[in-house]
Parts: sequence; C-alpha cells; structure tokens
Amino acid sequence: MTTRLILVCHAPTAATRAADFPDDEPLDEHGTTQAEANAGALRRVGAVWCGPERRCSQTAAALGVSPVVDPALADLDVGSWRGHGLADLESLDPTALMSWLTEPEAAPHGGESLRGLLDRTAAWLDGLGDDAGRVAAITHPSVIRAIVVNVLGAHAESFWRIDVSPLSQTIVSAHGGRWTLRETGHPLADSRGEP
Repeated sequence: MTTRLILVCHAPTAATRAADFPDDEPLDEHGTTQAEANAGALRRVGAVWCGPERRCSQTAAALGVSPVVDPALADLDVGSWRGHGLADLESLDPTALMSWLTEPEAAPHGGESLRGLLDRTAAWLDGLGDDAGRVAAITHPSVIRAIVVNVLGAHAESFWRIDVSPLSQTIVSAHGGRWTLRETGHPLADSRGEP
C-alpha cells in the first residue's frame, strides 16, 4: 500500500501578512474567507491531523474537516522572537539572527533549533509509515519546509530556499519505506481532482 500525505499550509493571519514571527494568533478575516472558499478540498482523505495552534484548527474548521491535533506538527518555536519581524531582529541582534539562519543547531531565541524541527518532523513521517492511505495534515510553512527537506534528503540549509504560501498544498508519498516529493506550492483547490 502507499501513503499519500497532503500537507496544507494554514490560512493567513495578521503575523503572516506582516512577515512577523507568529504567536498563537487566529486567522484574520481574509484568511478565514479564503479557507472557507476551499471547503471540501480534503473530502477524500482517510485521516486529518493539524498542529496545536489556533490558526491550524481554524483552517481545518473552515475547510470542513475535524482533525486530530498532533503536537509534532507544531510551528517552529522561535522563543523570545515571537511577535518580532526579521527587520526588527536585524537591528536588535543581527549576530543572533545570522547564527540562526546559518547554523542548524543554533537557537539564540531560546526556542527550537532548525535541527530540532527537522528531527521532529522526520520522526513524525517515520510514524506514518507507507500504509496510511490518503491522509492530510494542516500545519505551518516551517513544518512543511522541514518535511520537504527530509523527504529529499537535502542539507538543512535547503530549508531557507523553500517557499510555502498560505493555503498551498505539498504532496509527498511513501511506498516501500521511501518517501517521494510529488508536488509543492499548488493552491489547495487543486486537490479536489486528485485521484
């Protein structure tokens, strides 16, 4: 059997629009409207998981699915940087920011390192195995980027070169113990015709 995992990036929030590091903020009005416009896009999946943050559960509700909350799908914990934007950090502590962007083990914000996120998402994928069927996870750009890096067996630094838009889908599949990237960056509505 094969596992086909549809990774859905949560709908926009005020923080994602401002390019700030988010906290546990809700979807903004436009994000809710966009997600509701895609209701039914995940109707043909056997199971759905989501990250524990409100933006994930609200996206799931707007899409019309009832997910199982999984802490392994939580956003990258940026500790004391929550609520700040990159421009703020470049002026406040450029050395710490550069360390975080170039060293996968660095966590100058007191939260989770990129290496920690990569390890957490790799363990989550391993737990799914290759006999789960067609499933979905509603989560964060950071988690989706980490999963793509793991599936491709790419260097950790590749994480910074992957763009994940709100309400986009990334599809990976597993067969015979091996994960493959099928597609990334497509609008969620495209999943309706997926076999």
